[in-house]
Amino acid sequence: MQEYTVGVDVGGTKVAGGLVTPEGRLTKSFVVPTRANDGVKTSFGQVETLVEKLIRAAGGKSCVRGIGLCSPGAIDRRTGLVINAPNLPGWESLHLARELEKIFGLPARVENDANTAGLAEALYGAGAGYRDIFYVTVSTGIGTGIIIDRKIYHGTQGVAGEGGHVSIDYRSPYRCTCGTLGCIEVLASGPAIVRRARVKLDQEHAAASLLRTFTRGNLGLITPEMIERAARAGDRIAQEILDETGFFLGVWLGGMITLLDPGAVVIGGGVARIGKPLFSKIRQTLLRYTLNPKLAKKIPIVPAKLKQNVGVYGAAGLFRSNGEAE
Repeated sequence: MQEYTVGVDVGGTKVAGGLVTPEGRLTKSFVVPTRANDGVKTSFGQVETLVEKLIRAAGGKSCVRGIGLCSPGAIDRRTGLVINAPNLPGWESLHLARELEKIFGLPARVENDANTAGLAEALYGAGAGYRDIFYVTVSTGIGTGIIIDRKIYHGTQGVAGEGGHVSIDYRSPYRCTCGTLGCIEVLASGPAIVRRARVKLDQEHAAASLLRTFTRGNLGLITPEMIERAARAGDRIAQEILDETGFFLGVWLGGMITLLDPGAVVIGGGVARIGKPLFSKIRQTLLRYTLNPKLAKKIPIVPAKLKQNVGVYGAAGLFRSNGEAE
């Protein structure tokens, strides 16, 4: 009899779930809307509906090892308590693991979404050949996960791994939502890249740019995807923005490598899809901002592999023996 793990990825707009085998094969998947704005009772009900559907697809509870779930925000992974989840109204002090165990009679584990993404890449994705990885997702924000010996490193109080809120410029004019000046998130996330493009176009108001063409002069419509397209087409301003982004990420990752000495760095998220221009600048820069450049040069910097299913894989990975918390 096949034994599956149910993996569930809860986001602000959708809940994705799947059945994952012990070997890491996703055999069945479903997606439902979160309906977050309808309140916690409704959004939790969507999770419950999806889990029930997956258990039926597995052949019943006897075929399921457990339910793994990842959620954004602050999580007490020891108790399965969601302390606070951005974009999920009412998900505060929610004993998610306990509620799922009560409903389905199966063990449940809950983890932060960036941590589970890192675990997924370590177990099943781009970092599968390494025991220790540093995972980064660069999109609307910058999230990180520290994986040591193929297990999530949580720290003493369970809140380690918030690398996106490490400052690389305490004199920066830009203050992060966490309150700190010059966090890498406020300098190199998707919104930060867009902000810098708008500022540069305002400062060089007479300079021609494809970004003006793409937005018909409405710079408020600029997106990271537009910046990527323009850079690939040879647009100077777009190329400079990507170059600055790679520099910021390289400075920051140089410090992370000095601290952690990982087997590999795995970078995911929408911004990371820019690819070679960004990765080349990161590699070039971090060697100047790390303690042991000769050793750092041997550390692979690789794009994430699992893409849209990373949360499902990571949530399921919470029940894989070398992914379990002690």
